Amino acid sequence: MTAGQLQESHCLDSLIANQNSDGGWGYQLVSPSAAEATSWVLAALGSCRQTPPLLEACARASKWLLQAQGADGSWPPFPGQPQGSWVTSVAAHALHLHGGAQEAVERGMRWVLAAWPAERTLRWRVRQSLFPSRVAHQDNTLCGWSWTPGTASWVEPTSHALIFLRSLPPDLLPPHAAKRRQMAERMLYDRMCPGGGWNSGNPQVYGVPGVASIGPTSWALLALAHSAHVPAMGSSVNWLERAYPTARGPASLVMAHRCLQACGRNPGSLVSDIVDLYSHNRFFESTLTVAWLGLALAEEPQRPDERPSEGAPA
Repeated sequence: MTAGQLQESHCLDSLIANQNSDGGWGYQLVSPSAAEATSWVLAALGSCRQTPPLLEACARASKWLLQAQGADGSWPPFPGQPQGSWVTSVAAHALHLHGGAQEAVERGMRWVLAAWPAERTLRWRVRQSLFPSRVAHQDNTLCGWSWTPGTASWVEPTSHALIFLRSLPPDLLPPHAAKRRQMAERMLYDRMCPGGGWNSGNPQVYGVPGVASIGPTSWALLALAHSAHVPAMGSSVNWLERAYPTARGPASLVMAHRCLQACGRNPGSLVSDIVDLYSHNRFFESTLTVAWLGLALAEEPQRPDERPSEGAPA
């Protein structure tokens, strides 16, 4: 089975067939539409050969995202929720890749650049100066992005914001965007675990080095891929390369594969790896996993020697 065959038969067909009547997708193939899931599906479908069914699905998804955008330019996780969130970076990025919604993308960009985490507030800075943390070792003067405005910076929402902002044309970004991105990149390097890679928490707690995880490491490396020459990047890519064979979750496997390829490494054939994993772990009910797999397969070099494998998902 080739990457193209797997992509078409088990990603595109499944996603198009399970699009909700409102034009969006939920986190499971039969669940209420969510901004994150719909955004990743739109990005995945847009990376494929355009056909009439695919074009129609993308148009409906784009319309759903535009209707879900808040008056302030942000996206909440689900329509009708009052507060915007980190999903804004993912939704605006998907619309930017799809094209034809520049005003919505720019409104999303302005919201992202104006969304500061708690570390930026005077209350946080005063508290940190009076009662410095003896638990976590990190530089709290470096701000990235949070899951929701007014809470602390985290690796993954910071990575998504950087990926989105870096995808935009330089002349679209306001002058202060470069400084904001530079500080966020420094924050990611500061949060790197001592042995390379990132986790969802702190790089060091009570003097004990943090243990990296595949998901946060993949997103951070994708956000910093333009600075691959930085020595610290090499240690994290090496960590991910060592961790890749141990991946047991489909989302982790797919994201690690995408990241390693983007960093110039050769993780091998995603098709054979995903088919082997599927034989032990049925996972085509997860919208995010299927969308990320579609993106990864679109980037996978064609391997003409690949043949159908026993246990391939059907």
